[in-house]
Order: sequence, then C-alpha cells, then structure tokens
Amino acid sequence: MDQIRYPIGQFQPIEHPTPEDRNRWIGEIGELPKILRRTVHDLTEEQLHKSYRPGGWTVCQVVHHMADNDMNAYIRFKRALTEDNPMASSYREDLWAELSDYRTPIEPSLVLIDSIHSRFVALLRSLHLSDFQKKFMSLTHGEMKLDVATQRYAWHGCHHTAQIASLKERECLQ
Repeated sequence: MDQIRYPIGQFQPIEHPTPEDRNRWIGEIGELPKILRRTVHDLTEEQLHKSYRPGGWTVCQVVHHMADNDMNAYIRFKRALTEDNPMASSYREDLWAELSDYRTPIEPSLVLIDSIHSRFVALLRSLHLSDFQKKFMSLTHGEMKLDVATQRYAWHGCHHTAQIASLKERECLQ
C-alpha cells in the first residue's frame, strides 16, 4: 500500500541544497502543470472519479487538492519573504476534499495550477540565496525554511502526479 500511496517515496529533505538542487526543484515546479495535464488529459469522467488507492481520494479530488495546496504554498512563500517567521495558515485537506467543489470538472483547477506555477516560478527565480533561509511556522511541520519548502512543494506536485500515473498504469487506463 505504501508504494501506491507514495509512488515516488515519502518526502526526504536535502539538508544543504546546492544552487543546482534549487534550480532543479524550481524547474520541476515550472514543468508540473504540463506534466499533470498530460497525465489526466485522456481520462474519462468515470476514470476521474476513480480512487487512486482503496480509501484514497479520486483523481478529481487529487487535482483539486493540488490547486488548493499550491495557492496556500504561494501565499506562505510571499508571507515568509515579507514578514518575520509568520505562522502559515493551515487547512483540513481531508475536509476540503469532501466539499462540493471537489466534484466539479478539473479544468478550472488545471488552469489555476498553470497560473499559480507561472507566478510561483517567477518569484522563486528572483530570490537570492539568503531569501531561501527565511522561515515560516507551520502547525504540521513546525519551523520551515523556504529552502525546505521549495523541495517539499516540488515533491508534492510530483507525488500526486505519480499517484495518478500509477493508477493509470495499474488499471490500464488510457
């Protein structure tokens, strides 16, 4: 079950990332919208409402979650860059996934992901090394440097896209 839930493995931060590591993560964040779109483009409505694992979210819920998470991530970064160690807002992703908008078509969320990632990458590419040392507080993860947050957000997008790709492969969905 862990391989299905974490097809690329659980998040493992690199303690002392290099500029090349940061550039790779920023590149992954920038490419994610295209990769996600390619991953879901051929799924039928029925397949979009299939859970990627027993007891897990549907593909539709995963895509909407990705958009919600990315909005939160972008705001956390902006706050960390402009405030001193702010407390990042948290949300109950499990309860958000039960709201009615998580059963709507995924296209608006895909457009939102495109837009957020475009702005997010522009922001990340403008940062100086010292900016990546700025921090925010999170109820779930404690104090987090933007260096670690960049890694986490790159991993998060790849993680959920891999869940969908894994479902397609296991179920032979085209």
